[in-house]
Amino acid sequence: MNRFAELLDRLAYEPGRNAKIRLITEYLRATEDPERGWALAALTGSLSFRHAKRGMIQALIAERSDPVLFALSYDYVGDLSETVALLWPADRSYKPNFELSLTDAIKTLSTLGKTELPGQLARWLDALDETGRWALLKLVTGGLRVGVSARLARTAAASLGDKDPNDIEILWPGLEPPYIELFAWLEGSAEKPESRDPVPFRPPMLAHALKESDFAGLDPADFMAEWKWDGIRVQAASGRDAHGHVVTRLYSRTGENISKSFPDLADALQLPAAIDGELLIVRDSRVQSFNVLQQRLNRKAVTPKLLAEFPAHLRAYDLLGEGDEDLRNLSFAERRARLEGFITNLNEPRVDLSPLVPFKTWDELTAARAAPASAGAGDDADAVEGVMLKKRDAPYLPGRPNGLWWKWKRDPMIVDAVLMYAQRGHGKRSSYYSDYTFGVWKDGNLVPVGKAYFGFTDEELQQIDRFVRRNTINRFGPVREVVHEADQGLVLEVAFEGLQRSTRHKSGVAMRFPRISRLRWDKPPGQADRLESLELMLTRVERGRSQNSP
Repeated sequence: MNRFAELLDRLAYEPGRNAKIRLITEYLRATEDPERGWALAALTGSLSFRHAKRGMIQALIAERSDPVLFALSYDYVGDLSETVALLWPADRSYKPNFELSLTDAIKTLSTLGKTELPGQLARWLDALDETGRWALLKLVTGGLRVGVSARLARTAAASLGDKDPNDIEILWPGLEPPYIELFAWLEGSAEKPESRDPVPFRPPMLAHALKESDFAGLDPADFMAEWKWDGIRVQAASGRDAHGHVVTRLYSRTGENISKSFPDLADALQLPAAIDGELLIVRDSRVQSFNVLQQRLNRKAVTPKLLAEFPAHLRAYDLLGEGDEDLRNLSFAERRARLEGFITNLNEPRVDLSPLVPFKTWDELTAARAAPASAGAGDDADAVEGVMLKKRDAPYLPGRPNGLWWKWKRDPMIVDAVLMYAQRGHGKRSSYYSDYTFGVWKDGNLVPVGKAYFGFTDEELQQIDRFVRRNTINRFGPVREVVHEADQGLVLEVAFEGLQRSTRHKSGVAMRFPRISRLRWDKPPGQADRLESLELMLTRVERGRSQNSP
């Protein structure tokens, strides 16, 4: 456990990507099985413990420290694991007769009952130093927050055997910790692992955001375009098990099996294949807004009424496999042709083809992006987020390869809002107030209309943090209320992708993907936007939907 704690500690302070990869690779090379496999599982977020919850940790420290001291410390530090690790009243005279290994910790956390676990965790915390306690609590809470993504950790593992990181990405969904077979292959002592899953998850290919300046280096003849739909990216896979039975699964973009939440769609794919597409709600032959789709998300129970009112639909982008054939090494143009034939043969109303956007020049594509209704999207234009550009000869590669796929979203809506509340962030931002609630004016008062925690630079983050600390007028636990009067306060230019009516918000509206695009130090809060401005935007959106109605 101490070596894993040392690794996490060094990763937390190391800003460089290549240096992080080197640290992880060195650890994996110097550590034996199964310890290194469990470490890799922790770094990639592949572990979860049923009974190990944050509330249990808070209850343990509440028994051992002053609640006011803990609240003040947690507010200052901003990270539960670090706060508890520092406050834990360790007995310096206690000499444990064991050295906790990462393997033993994980096995115990996975198997120990709910009533026994708090006592065991307390004994471990008594035996560890501050860094060890911090690492153990990070493991328990599942949020390491040391600047290491799952892909970066897998890239480090690939470096162990000079393998292509994409090979591990493809294998990963079929592997289980502690990855004994994977490490044997990486070190050259065994063959490459093979998945026995008849419907494995294929790691998705992602796109880079397209900027105006990128067009100069791109040839329109090399690309095909399609609409970017405002739904949920999913992967629908179907195959036959060892007994010849059809197995169908619906995966989220991250590989989570969501089939039980969408039985109406999981049953639709009866031909063996793997489709990359968008999960939508289609009623009366029209794609509904994302707000409607949310009625089907994160539901524990799927009732017949829910299925009838919010019918799930798959709009297909790509064909990754057909039968036993893996199509990912084919060009996009070839896969697209195969997809068109497959959708025709499937003949399933709940699954259709995402249409291509015809263009020969960038000006033509620009016009289509600005007016999708007249460029082929028709009645579904309101569900279009933008366009996707895919290179004709691009294979389907996991991750975000350079130059092959681009996403070009429609221009965001923008309003000037006033900062009202701020809360500390997590991980590297735990020392800064980086989560913001903002509002607009209504009848002389500010009403909250959204929250945002990205879009600003590191320098702007420090500026806002200083403003929050110097202008706090009230505190509500970890949340600070800042001054927000007509002549005092901070105006934020907020960009967002969509707007919809909401009964859950006092303002009556809800933003989609809000982000801070600019700090308006030059503008007094009294000149920020009114709620009427957002309502006018929403009216225009709704009027556009009405005009597109059949």
